[in-house]
Amino acid sequence: MDLTRLGKGELIERAKQHIFSLGLSDVASYLCRMNMKFGLAKIHYAQHKLGMKPNATFTSAPDETVTRNRIRWESGIGYGGKAVWGDGEDKAIFLEFMPNTCGMLVGGLKEQPKPDELIKNIYELGKREDFVDDVKIAWDFHTGNHFIDIFRVVKDIEIDLPDHVFVIHSAAPELRGDNAKGPGLYHGRSSTLREMMKEVETPLGKCKVVLDGEAERYLNLYRYAENFAKERRRLAAKEIFGDFREIINETHQGLLNYNEITLGCHHIDRRDKIFPITLRADLPAYLVRGKPNLLDETIEALGFYRRAERIGVLERLRNLNILPHGGGYTFPDMLEVSGEMEMGSKRYFKTEMKSGIGQKIISNTDGIQFMYRGREVVVRALELRMCDIVARLIPSYILKIS
Repeated sequence: MDLTRLGKGELIERAKQHIFSLGLSDVASYLCRMNMKFGLAKIHYAQHKLGMKPNATFTSAPDETVTRNRIRWESGIGYGGKAVWGDGEDKAIFLEFMPNTCGMLVGGLKEQPKPDELIKNIYELGKREDFVDDVKIAWDFHTGNHFIDIFRVVKDIEIDLPDHVFVIHSAAPELRGDNAKGPGLYHGRSSTLREMMKEVETPLGKCKVVLDGEAERYLNLYRYAENFAKERRRLAAKEIFGDFREIINETHQGLLNYNEITLGCHHIDRRDKIFPITLRADLPAYLVRGKPNLLDETIEALGFYRRAERIGVLERLRNLNILPHGGGYTFPDMLEVSGEMEMGSKRYFKTEMKSGIGQKIISNTDGIQFMYRGREVVVRALELRMCDIVARLIPSYILKIS
């Protein structure tokens, strides 16, 4: 099919066929899909012009939601899922996804630490100059949804786990722009990356991509940044908690290869690995063991099998292998998405209110009142046979340093 002969509306309708939702179908889940169809349509058109097969897909996890990053959102990207645009070997990386190496470290403790001791340690840490591989750290526990949680462990199976654990949630903001190690991860912050990338004109706007040798350079940069982020979390854990046992230190927002990215979800790369699913502050978190997914019977039950087979992406669903990493954002005052419109280069989504009074029309999700979902995300993951629970984590306290 020659995509250059399709109108904008036809490209968007075609892109919708490449979205597979495992989400909860609340307003945030719908907003994710409605926005993602624009991003996929743009990528499909760019793939076609670059001589690639135009079949990029987005398959969401049960925590399917929106991104609160304005640039990512306005590029047509959703959150809480896995995007795939090739077999992993095609040297083409679409920069709209903006990988940032965000992840969580779960560490075990023999005793529950006192809050005042941890606050003192964090305060002292903030006054120091710390480095990882000669890159100065900019500690950011006050930023966005980055936090430190302390839990009591309640085991659901016989497993070697400590009585108390903590979770540190952070990324590598030091490497988003140009830095001593090379280009940055974000095209909006790195002039060097903008020189490396190619902009492909599409009916939905310019699509930013790095190709061939520049894609190889970018993937190497990303892998360095991912290792940097893991070491950064380890350093924070050591300085704040002292001795601890590392249970897992994994990325949930980053590249897996040239053609796959997790956008706020865990990637299961081996059967015995344990992952955290963190929910609202007033609810238990969970440690789960991931299971290969999706099974054929699950794909069939979801109504995806024939569509995935028809467009040639069935193996992507069979090798999805993702888990929710948290509850994901939702919007407590909104009931449903009732429409959309475009004005210039801006998209607007019309939402109905739970009160039945008025509407909220949004162009992005930055600054909008939100809350995190609860246990329904975990229940959904269990129903889809994506994981088994090994322990519940009962909140002791959360540190959000401002």
